[in-house]
Amino acid sequence: MSLRIATWNVNSLRQRLDHLDRLIETKAPDLLLLQETKLEDSIFPGDFFDERGYRHRVIAGQKSYNGVALLSRLPFEEESKQVWCDKDDKRHCSVRLAEGLEIHNFYVPSGGDKPDPAVNDKFAHKLQFLDEMAAWAGEARDRPILIAGDFNVAPLENDVWNHKRLVRSVGHSPVESGKMATLLEAGGFTDVGRHFVPMPEPLYTWWGYRFAQSYAKDYGWRLDHVWVTQPLGPRVRAHEVFRETRTWEKPSDHVPVIVDIE
Repeated sequence: MSLRIATWNVNSLRQRLDHLDRLIETKAPDLLLLQETKLEDSIFPGDFFDERGYRHRVIAGQKSYNGVALLSRLPFEEESKQVWCDKDDKRHCSVRLAEGLEIHNFYVPSGGDKPDPAVNDKFAHKLQFLDEMAAWAGEARDRPILIAGDFNVAPLENDVWNHKRLVRSVGHSPVESGKMATLLEAGGFTDVGRHFVPMPEPLYTWWGYRFAQSYAKDYGWRLDHVWVTQPLGPRVRAHEVFRETRTWEKPSDHVPVIVDIE
């Protein structure tokens, strides 16, 4: 059996339904992990996903901000929505499938503008979130687990288009890269993206809106990740960054990352 999983920060679910339709038709994922859905659970477009075969879902949404959703063509044995940093800002949901496979969907805080927790509460929140993820991962490393989503950190030099220029920026600062390395080690994870596209090759999943030519000039960052624990590592068969979506009309600034698991 092969399982295809796609993670995508859609940056407003209601604005990207047409794009999701194209993704589903083109790539046919079995599970969809979405971030920044930006809508309350009461108005989640369940019918849209039911019609496309995603009849099993766990959602955690709020008005206008954040929000995650995990949608599946396969039934769940368990589902969960965990609160991190004592702040229920809708950044995580998870499911357990048959044979114990766990899928965790994360939306890590972006961290504001200054990479200094002493003056920037948003950055302090982000660092605490990554610390709590590492503590959790240390207790979960022996289980078959996939974590994915928008981690809002490009940890390696070639995860951004210009390391020297951006190393003092939120999302690529040394302290964030260090937290990501700690998380990776704590869970015994394999970074699937860098398994298939090793350093020093560039690998990006996000091109910002502020500069209109960011995609054309490939001024990218790798903010979206898929990691697996060691029990699951040998079963990962393929990885794709579906860059084409960034060229669609009114795109999300992120693009889907797709993995196949046997």
